[in-house]
Amino acid sequence: MSVLVDKNSKVIVQGFTGSEGTFHSEQMVSYGTNIVGGVTPGKGGQEHLGKPVFNTVQDAVNKTKANVSIIFVPPAFAADAVMEAAEAGIKVVICITEGIPVSDMIKVKEYLSDKDCRMVGPNCPGVISADEAKVGIMPGFIFKKGNVGIVSKSGTLTYEAVDQVTKVGLGQTTAIGVGGDPIIGTTIKDAVELLMNDNDTHGIIMIGEIGGNLEADAGKWIQENGTKPVVAFIAGDTAPKGRTMGHAGAIVGGHSDTASAKKEILKECGVHVVDSPADLGKKMFELLSK
Repeated sequence: MSVLVDKNSKVIVQGFTGSEGTFHSEQMVSYGTNIVGGVTPGKGGQEHLGKPVFNTVQDAVNKTKANVSIIFVPPAFAADAVMEAAEAGIKVVICITEGIPVSDMIKVKEYLSDKDCRMVGPNCPGVISADEAKVGIMPGFIFKKGNVGIVSKSGTLTYEAVDQVTKVGLGQTTAIGVGGDPIIGTTIKDAVELLMNDNDTHGIIMIGEIGGNLEADAGKWIQENGTKPVVAFIAGDTAPKGRTMGHAGAIVGGHSDTASAKKEILKECGVHVVDSPADLGKKMFELLSK
């Protein structure tokens, strides 16, 4: 089993006909993702990449029965795109867009609170269930179906972990890029919980970074509910205090935001913390071989 997306997911692309949407849709289709159409207001009725284009998400859902959406809409319009998808009955919305104003995301979070809709992102690489569906911008060729779930704030470190897990022969169930913004739809704890409850996932790799308390929250949940080994890496050991590093949410405010504090918290919670991302695959292989 995989989580969030699988071979039965019916995916629409919001921002389908733009350059980003076009490029990544081609990649997703070639991976085997079931893209059933796309949405670009004003272009409804046309075809793009051999798929129908709709003016609204509601039109797309009515015609295609889509249940997953991926968003490549510019930052100023992305929050509306997420809410439009949720209102139309989409169950999983994966928002790739970077640079959405935090004030917009506060409204989205509030709007989704009573909807049967899970958002992943924004500012994330998406979700991929190995050999089933890629709904995002991750390089598909490094994935191999297996039994390790991956949760990460970082895009490139996700690919690093995936590659290592493939090379040691374990493979992946689902990799979830939760995104690096201060307000995100699916937290690290949420993603870890999904994978912990997935029967085919035997171990979980968690990649965090400085700033915020998402890793600590996940650690506490793992301590109380964990049934599988979790290997973690926290990026940003050398980051100076008070400066944003790469991601909008990656800023050291208080003491517990630092990489070393997060590592200590995770170790206390029974998580296997590695000091270098190069050791993620090795450590997981060692734990699952016991």
